[in-house]
Amino acid sequence: MKLLKMRARLETAAAVCAGVLGILTILWHDWIEILTGWDPDHHDGRAEWLLVAGLLAVAIAAGLGARRHWRLLATYPQRTLSSAADSGSQP
Repeated sequence: MKLLKMRARLETAAAVCAGVLGILTILWHDWIEILTGWDPDHHDGRAEWLLVAGLLAVAIAAGLGARRHWRLLATYPQRTLSSAADSGSQP
């Protein structure tokens, strides 16, 4: 259960970070050039849109994974209790 909770937290953090960076890139295209000095597309904008697509894809994938794991965690105690009750009622 600890591993599942840690995985859900990591996926949530990855989804939030990727989503924030994707939105930041949509709103402020030149942050990569300003931060790193690297200009792979010579202010064409292709690299930024490719980065936006990749970051938002990662955000969606990580968010869906996190959602699945948080739901599993939410039902975990119920499954454990119902399993214990079922096994206790059997002769």
